[in-house]
Amino acid sequence: MGQIGVGIVGCGRISDLHALGYKDFEDARIVAVCDNKVKSANQKASQWGVGRVYQDYQDLLADSHVQLVELLTPHHLHAEMAIAACKAGKHVSVQKPMALNVLESNRMILAADQAGVLLRIYENFIFYPPFVRAKEMIDAGEIGDPQMIRVHYNSGNLQNGWKVPIRAWLWRFNQKQSGGGPIIFDHGYHLFSITRYLMGEVEKLYAWIDKSPILPTLNADAPATIMVQFKSPRRYGVMDFSYTPKMQINTRYYADDNRVEVIGEKGILLINRCTARTIDLPALILFRDGVNSPIELGRVEWQDSFIDCTHHLINAIKTGKEPILDGLTGKAVLQFSLAAHLSSRFKREVHPDEVR
Repeated sequence: MGQIGVGIVGCGRISDLHALGYKDFEDARIVAVCDNKVKSANQKASQWGVGRVYQDYQDLLADSHVQLVELLTPHHLHAEMAIAACKAGKHVSVQKPMALNVLESNRMILAADQAGVLLRIYENFIFYPPFVRAKEMIDAGEIGDPQMIRVHYNSGNLQNGWKVPIRAWLWRFNQKQSGGGPIIFDHGYHLFSITRYLMGEVEKLYAWIDKSPILPTLNADAPATIMVQFKSPRRYGVMDFSYTPKMQINTRYYADDNRVEVIGEKGILLINRCTARTIDLPALILFRDGVNSPIELGRVEWQDSFIDCTHHLINAIKTGKEPILDGLTGKAVLQFSLAAHLSSRFKREVHPDEVR
């Protein structure tokens, strides 16, 4: 297989990080862009040196130069666009979360299977080098059998990091377009994914999701706490989310603070930084035998996770292998997320496998 032609649908802020994976990459390159705001599409085409610009994604799907479509669009468009891309014979990478509900995810998986194309859910956190190394260390038994994971998130002041105008976020507060709130359903998908990646499949959970006002008619879905029991014996987790817009966060990206701690029988792993340096410690620390040891890593920038996520997908296409985040995995993470929302709404524990 020669160089793979890629079409980017959706030219918002996050597309800049997606484009990094194709920069100076011999195996694939961006050959077409599409956005319903033609000005945005033209700007990205000029920035990336792309000659084909579309305003309608159906026109991009008809382009024979495109073999892989990356969908960077609002959540409610994922299923419709992914299914159309599969039917057009294109491989598909769709931004997280893969869909609004399990029914949509099933239709996407079926469409890819019937068309014989690859469907991958774009989730970069599990490709962040400190998480990758932590997973290797856990699997190698360096902290013993993991018993507990603690996952933390809090937002930050919008004056720091990326400047994203509120109008670009408004659709995330529309239930029909976003599927849920901007913190738990949207950003939370990253953390549900990394929790499952490090600790395994989820047996059941219990969630409390509160609200915090952003504007008179808009609320953030936080603070929140989720308690998790995994299918592996004696394995649990706690996830916490806070809305802290008055907090200044040191970041080059979104003003989000993410930290993960995995406690094993004989040691602890702390994964730090991701998008920010709120706690200015090394990106990965091992505590074992009474000693804290920073784990040396050559690459610890958040953008590295996007590059590695993209390269992994291209390698999967070229070798005919399933990517780590295939449709079924994306569906399982979606069920994890939806179970949390159901638990909070009905005030009971929920098994993600029951979410249909």
